[in-house]
Amino acid sequence: MSEEQELPEIKFDTEQLYREENVTDRKAGVIRCMIPIKSDGSDDDARQRIFEGHTTIMTPMGSLPVNFTIEASSIEEAVAGFPDAAKRGIIETLEELKRMQRESQSQIVVPGQGGGVPGSGIQMP
Repeated sequence: MSEEQELPEIKFDTEQLYREENVTDRKAGVIRCMIPIKSDGSDDDARQRIFEGHTTIMTPMGSLPVNFTIEASSIEEAVAGFPDAAKRGIIETLEELKRMQRESQSQIVVPGQGGGVPGSGIQMP
């Protein structure tokens, strides 16, 4: 089989198109406003805008990007809601990291059983 036949089909969903606009204070983070558009590029007023926040926190292992949804219907509401949404996003991110750490610690590593890079002879814990 050729490589082209093995690749998945990649296609835009023309019913779910958005134009992005970013707003930042260059300190706390970025608010990404996802504006729904039609396939001709005009605004789609039948769908709601989506506001996503992005910030970074410092951890002992370095900086950690945090992404979160902001419930808002305007950029003004998104700016006002950014602090609370960021706190929730940080808490959820830290809880997910703790969950992943617990799962990683509970795995039993047995030499020669998976976890490696196929064909490389390298075994990963």
